[in-house]
Amino acid sequence: MFGLGMPEILLILAIALMVIGPKKLPDLAKSLGRALGEFKRAAQEFKNSIDLDSTVKEFNEPVKNIKDIKADIKKFSDPLNNDSVDIKESTQIKETPQSQETLYNQETVKKEEETENKTIDEKKILLDKNDHLQASNVHK
Repeated sequence: MFGLGMPEILLILAIALMVIGPKKLPDLAKSLGRALGEFKRAAQEFKNSIDLDSTVKEFNEPVKNIKDIKADIKKFSDPLNNDSVDIKESTQIKETPQSQETLYNQETVKKEEETENKTIDEKKILLDKNDHLQASNVHK
């Protein structure tokens, strides 16, 4: 506790007992405990509000992207729109690090499944060979 050992804590309590008195010391300890509990609750509420704000920001970014996509669709679907826009540039999918990571994870899972399927096929072949050898040993 803050680098204080047992002797230091006992000394502080003894001095507090002499200065405050034995009648008021329990009340002081109770009010100090309540104040610390209130401080912890306030700190936890503050932390929760910060977490909530960051979560809201994470969900607002995709909404902005969807709104941009809707605006592009409206722009291209409007027959009276005479703006010359490079269609290839506006329809390109913008890759984010998150989408690249998702693609990498999907490829990794697919490779693992393929490896697992090959291993299963190899085990089946070995079992078939073993059965064949056992059958030929029975005939001898």
